[in-house]
Amino acid sequence: MNAKCKCVLILVVLVLEAMAVVVFAGESTEPVATFSKLPIKEITVFKDGHAFVTHQGEAAVDERGNVIMDYLPAPVLGTFWPYIAENGVQLTSVVAGQRRVTVERTALALRDLIEANIGAGIIVSEGGNRYEATIAGLPMRSADELARTSPPNSGERLPERGNLILLKTFEGTKAVSIESLQQIVFRDPPRSLVATQEFRNVLTLNLDWKQTKPGKSAKAGLIYLQKGIRWIPNYKIDLSADGKASIKLQATLINELADLENVSVNLVIGVPTFAFRDTTDPMALQQTLAQLSHYFRNDAAANFGNAMMAQTQVARMGDYRAAAPADDSGSLGPDIGDSTKTEDLFVFNVQRVTLRKGERLVLPVAEFALPSIDVYTLELLFGPPAEARANFNTEQQQELARLLNAPKVMHKLRLTNNSRYPLTTAPALILREGRMVAQSMMTYTRRGRRSTFRLRRRSTFRSRSLTSKRDELETRWKRMGTAIRGST
Repeated sequence: MNAKCKCVLILVVLVLEAMAVVVFAGESTEPVATFSKLPIKEITVFKDGHAFVTHQGEAAVDERGNVIMDYLPAPVLGTFWPYIAENGVQLTSVVAGQRRVTVERTALALRDLIEANIGAGIIVSEGGNRYEATIAGLPMRSADELARTSPPNSGERLPERGNLILLKTFEGTKAVSIESLQQIVFRDPPRSLVATQEFRNVLTLNLDWKQTKPGKSAKAGLIYLQKGIRWIPNYKIDLSADGKASIKLQATLINELADLENVSVNLVIGVPTFAFRDTTDPMALQQTLAQLSHYFRNDAAANFGNAMMAQTQVARMGDYRAAAPADDSGSLGPDIGDSTKTEDLFVFNVQRVTLRKGERLVLPVAEFALPSIDVYTLELLFGPPAEARANFNTEQQQELARLLNAPKVMHKLRLTNNSRYPLTTAPALILREGRMVAQSMMTYTRRGRRSTFRLRRRSTFRSRSLTSKRDELETRWKRMGTAIRGST
């Protein structure tokens, strides 16, 4: 090999080594471990699936005196309000954006394992050869290099990884394709964690510490309204012989928002007006919002108690509004009536609720007793005048006679709500001394009002008094018809 070729080879090796040094010297990224986590302290849950969420806690402060979180909610427009509850510290601004972060994960591929063990001694099997070497590095184009060489306003990019590995051997530094490596043996136990870079949506609370030195932490919080948690009420009514009804209310809680741990949960009867309920705040930084299950739909098919409260709204802030996708994959169950338009707001509080995202929970809410009475109602049918019936055929007359001689009585239950709670629209399981009688629907009933709902239809029966009453009505009908004809 002549001197010119040797110089070129040495120059190539030096360039590769320099690249390796640049790559593994480290870049200005935020380690995920430094991000703050603000726990949910209280949440107010509405029956339509919206929740008013309160985060609060001690948040770690970075070297610039700011709080950085990698949790971004998707709040309803105008309901996102961060705050600082620290004396002498002022919240100057909040920035939502993407940031390169460093994450350590277990190496699962050969390249990741090599990257995690720069400087380690290995025995390499390559192309039928076996030799000792030290891992010198993995050449790549760093994010800083890409930023310098890309056109303006190209946006931040992650490092570009190649397929080369630099190995120091007794002959010098050797550049080898990772695909050509058949096997490597580590002389010492290898490190299993590798640091990689990725983009994260982060929320930065910029703080002004006035004239004081930034502390290690600051008491911070967030409040916002977001769709993702709903509750479905259920009643169990046990009737006794003394005219009392034991009422138990339980809530089915559906969580598709965030993990809850020892949270104070407020369950609300009724839903206030949310003027921008279908408009997501731009701070969410989400072009495509997470798809919630059918339990949170507001279309016509999903009308379990709260779908009826979906109101036609004037389109506002069209730049941020997205139409709800059509989805016929399921419904929320039977239509239980227009509950939330007429219900006054009432709050049940349940303490120390723990529920992970994606889980469901049934919990008792209230128990009380109400006066109850059995009510029987009858629709009294009466036929047309004899002149009209004369034109009926035999089959029609037989059907009319069957209906007139088989009155139906509906058995209903009437409750007087003298408790301190309103009754909300919900399914009701009805028992009598522990045995099931029926399932019906509880309708919204204010305190001091009465609620009546169906139990079952009684068997047909005949009554002489009812028959005479029907004959009296038919006679009046006939006289009325005669009077009308006479007047014409």
